[in-house]
Amino acid sequence: MDAMNVITARKLSKYYNSLRAVDGIDFDIATAECFGFLGPNGAGKTTVMRIISCYIPPSDGEVTVFGMGVREAPSAIKSRIGVMPQEDNLDPDLSVLENLVVYARYFDIPKRTSLPYARELLDFVGLGEKAAAKIGSLSGGMKRRLVLARSLINKPELLILDEPTTGLDPQSRHAVWDKLRFLKAQGTTLLLTTHYMEEAETLCDRVAIMDSGRIIAIDSPLALTRLHGGNLEEVYLKLTGRTLRE
Repeated sequence: MDAMNVITARKLSKYYNSLRAVDGIDFDIATAECFGFLGPNGAGKTTVMRIISCYIPPSDGEVTVFGMGVREAPSAIKSRIGVMPQEDNLDPDLSVLENLVVYARYFDIPKRTSLPYARELLDFVGLGEKAAAKIGSLSGGMKRRLVLARSLINKPELLILDEPTTGLDPQSRHAVWDKLRFLKAQGTTLLLTTHYMEEAETLCDRVAIMDSGRIIAIDSPLALTRLHGGNLEEVYLKLTGRTLRE
C-alpha cells in the first residue's frame, strides 16, 4: 500500500446488465483526508461506496483499501472500516446503549470491552443521558448521532458516510460536523456522499463530481469554485448541465 493512500481505484466499473452505474473511474484517497463524492441521484456515488465497503464486488477494474483488494480480502477490510448508512437502521427493540453493544458482536468485540467504549461513544455524540432510552423516543438528530456512534464501535481507520446529515435541522447538522472534524483531526479517513454543498465545503479536503457513472472533476472545493466560478452546485451545473438534485 502507498503509505499515503487508504483507498486506490483504477478503471473501476460496475454494470447492472446494460446499465453502467460506474464507468471506469480512477481516484486515490489519502490517510486522514475527508473526500466527498458529489452528484445527483443515480450518478454512481452510493455504488462506489458499496464497493469500497465490500458490500458489492466491482465488475471491472481494481480497488484496494489499506492495500488489500476488495475482492480478495473483504473480511479484513470490513474489520477496519465503519459505515454510517443513509437510513437510520437501528434496532427499535433495543435501548440506545444495547444498539451499540449488540452491533459490536459483528466485530467479535466482547461485551466487557464494548460496554465501556459504547458509553464513551454515547458521551462523544451527546447521548450519554439517553443510554437506557428506546429508539422510538429519539429525535431524528439523535438517531443520526447514534448511527454515527455505532459506526465507530470498532474504532475504524476509515469511516464511510452516506448522506450523514440528510433531514437534519441546522443545529443537529452542525453537531454532526463537529464530531466528524474531531475524528479527522485524530487521523480517521472520512469518505462521504452529500447533497449539501455547505457540508462538502465545510468538511471535504477534496471532492469528486460524478455524473452518469463517471468522475468529471476532482479537486478541493476552493479550487473548483475558483476555476469555474460560483459555488459548488453552480460548478456542477456548469460541468454537467444538471443540478445536483435532479
